[in-house]
Amino acid sequence: MDPSRTGAPEGDTYEWFHRAKRLLSEGNPDAAVVLLERVQRTDATPAVAETLGRALFEARRYDEAIEVLTELVEQSPNDDYAHYALGMALWRRQQFPSARDHLSMAFVMRPDRAEYGQALGQVKATLRARSEAGLPLIGPIAAADGANPLDDPGSPGSV
Repeated sequence: MDPSRTGAPEGDTYEWFHRAKRLLSEGNPDAAVVLLERVQRTDATPAVAETLGRALFEARRYDEAIEVLTELVEQSPNDDYAHYALGMALWRRQQFPSARDHLSMAFVMRPDRAEYGQALGQVKATLRARSEAGLPLIGPIAAADGANPLDDPGSPGSV
């Protein structure tokens, strides 16, 4: 069938997956997500889920990334990168205790990965500071003027 008539990109799922990886590496995560979601419908492998989770994270679609990466961790609990990526997405959603748990798991599995240790250290520092200040360990902190200084918690790294 002609791809232009079905709305499908040219090629097969293998080509779509590699095209999506290229788009992601070129800084176009939104386009990568479109292809990866199509690939996942026919080829739901851990590699596809991991790449989709990363693309969703880089597209700042954190809730969707958490959903995909949680499923990946459940299917592949020994995948250090899946734990790391899930921890990073949870961090961005200010779910610090859960982020710490997944980053800890990634770090225990691969202590040689400096980015795992750095992310874990930062999340632990955030938890410690919030605890010492009597602040909630999850979610944003409201400022005295009602503004939320953590609406955009910055960029705690990439996955």
